[in-house]
Amino acid sequence: MERSAKVSLMQLLRLLDLRFSVRLVVLMVASALTEGIGLVLLVPMLGELGGGGKSGKIASWLAAIGVPTALGPLLIIFACLVLGRAIINHASSVAGLIFQSRVVDQLRGRAWNALVHCDWRVFSAMRQADATSLLISNIDRIGGAVQYMLAFLAFAITLAGVGTAALAISPVIALVSGCGGAIVLLAYRSMRRRAGLLGEQMNAAYNDIHQRLGEGMRAMRVIKSFGLEGDIAQNGIASFAGLRRAQLAYARDLGYGQIALQGGGGAILAVGVWLAFTRTSATLGEILPLVALFARGLPLLGKVQESWQNWVHCSAAIDDTFALIAQAEAAREPDPGSEPAPPLVRDLVFDAVSVQFAGSPRPALSSVSLRLKAGSTLAVIGASGAGKSTLADLAGGLLAADAGAVRADGIVLEGALRRAWRSRVAYVQQDPVLFFGSVRDNLLCANPAVDEARLRSALAQASAQFVDALPQGIDTVIGEGGRRLSGGEQQRIALARALLRDPALLILDEATSALDADNERLVCEAIARLKGNLTIIIIGHRGELVALADRVIALDEGVLAEPRR
Repeated sequence: MERSAKVSLMQLLRLLDLRFSVRLVVLMVASALTEGIGLVLLVPMLGELGGGGKSGKIASWLAAIGVPTALGPLLIIFACLVLGRAIINHASSVAGLIFQSRVVDQLRGRAWNALVHCDWRVFSAMRQADATSLLISNIDRIGGAVQYMLAFLAFAITLAGVGTAALAISPVIALVSGCGGAIVLLAYRSMRRRAGLLGEQMNAAYNDIHQRLGEGMRAMRVIKSFGLEGDIAQNGIASFAGLRRAQLAYARDLGYGQIALQGGGGAILAVGVWLAFTRTSATLGEILPLVALFARGLPLLGKVQESWQNWVHCSAAIDDTFALIAQAEAAREPDPGSEPAPPLVRDLVFDAVSVQFAGSPRPALSSVSLRLKAGSTLAVIGASGAGKSTLADLAGGLLAADAGAVRADGIVLEGALRRAWRSRVAYVQQDPVLFFGSVRDNLLCANPAVDEARLRSALAQASAQFVDALPQGIDTVIGEGGRRLSGGEQQRIALARALLRDPALLILDEATSALDADNERLVCEAIARLKGNLTIIIIGHRGELVALADRVIALDEGVLAEPRR
């Protein structure tokens, strides 16, 4: 087996339930045994149909263990074996589906858990298309790989059963056929290597599709306003075509392999029958079962090769998935721990903090020192890329500084305490994030324990009383991403949700930059009522919200410029 496929197999085997795996293998072996025994019974049955005569070694073996060799009992045993094999195959098929679903569900759960617990710096550097492709396409392909692995095992065990039956009838012919099968599998090695390369191409094609479709869905307003529908549609079609080319190339390879196998197998069968008649003392009652065994074994050999090739084809998806999971798990954030976060009653201090993102030519922040008094409102302004959002992420505990420290009430926010600090922080960004469900559902995700009165109070604090005029009021379903609400309404719901956390620190990152004047005024009125009750950081360029600040500072290419006021 190719090295990459071996590595993929070892990675996957670590996920498997040993007890369930053994049960599945036992079922496969039982199926192979019933088939092999049934085929061996053809020899004495054909002997009986031919009028008896020389009993042969198979009949002698059966007589030695007390099995009747008369035609009637043999037919009954044969029929029971066929029925038993059908029952075993059904149980094996159901067990295989359970086995496959367990692996897929466990892997998808592990991947999602790794991503949601991943450090923000690492997660934000990942391509969203890659993560989406991993959770959907790659893991679905891994489910297919598990199916191919089970099929390979089942076909190989059944082929071994057929080979054992052939050994019992004619050891010489069975050994020659077995050597021929091994040679065939070796001859297909280059085709399996090509299957691995095509699998990598298919992974790349899936990633490209997810990236293009994701960008297109997010940018549909711009696409339509610029009249780019035709170009975007063609780009998507080109991505689909790339995937289809990789799939067709692989299907052709599989077809060519089967043609070669069937053609070569037919020739080997003809030579084997000729040799058996002319060079051995085998009887017709032995040769006919051997022909049946060969006719059964040849398709099984083809299925073994095909399953192996399909496995190698999917190994790229397994490797990519485990690589991304390993990256996310290595960057897992520490648990919040039992130590409570500081309440922020004195100040929040940035002590010479610096942040450098991988691949960036300059630091996002460079030796920034700043003290923010508890209960005050700070506005941070500057050009795009000046480091404003990075400063907000440090304040909110999403990022750890590469140098320097962030302190709340004199306590350094690092490790588990940095994650615990997030329970004191509420964040409202430029594009409000709302979930599918009702207004109530979106509010309760911030604090499931609040009562109706507290919900109403938060809505009032956020100037979001418009909720009462919705068709079902607070229980109105607002659609995916809150699309049934206007941008201003979405932002006020997001602000109400943030306030339900009873935060010590409220961060508003360009929270009104995309709003019209009326909605900006409503949000600003809500923030004005909050001043003095909690600490507020406003990230922006200008406007009414910045004007509310007690203090305004400017960032310029990651460096703190002269304070404005």
